[in-house]
Amino acid sequence: MIVVEDIQELHREAMDLVEMAFIAKLKGDPESAENLLREAYKKESDSAKLLVDEYDFEPTRSILYRSAASLAMECNDLQGAEELIAFGLSGNPPEEIAEELRDLLEKVNFQTRKSSKSSRRNIGRTRRFA
Repeated sequence: MIVVEDIQELHREAMDLVEMAFIAKLKGDPESAENLLREAYKKESDSAKLLVDEYDFEPTRSILYRSAASLAMECNDLQGAEELIAFGLSGNPPEEIAEELRDLLEKVNFQTRKSSKSSRRNIGRTRRFA
């Protein structure tokens, strides 16, 4: 049984943590900002996952998945972002939200390719100097 209040509370907590992370970053405390963003990501993911099979809860369902995927990207969890996007698209999101999820997926794919190329270059450098 879906308890809407639980979802709202998790989402509210996640957004509060995002705000706290922003403030920490402004104050020059990137470590705290990163930790707060990770907490926000976890809470937002948890709120979205409560609606995983609740397709009648659109657009809330897909909006939560989009938000969680965005936080995953900010935390550099590209695989987590990709999974959240897939769940968001698996429902019946409004076209505007679906387009935003697809745009986010393109960014994830770009970052993944970029990371992969960087890793291959570093491996090549290591082999040359070994």
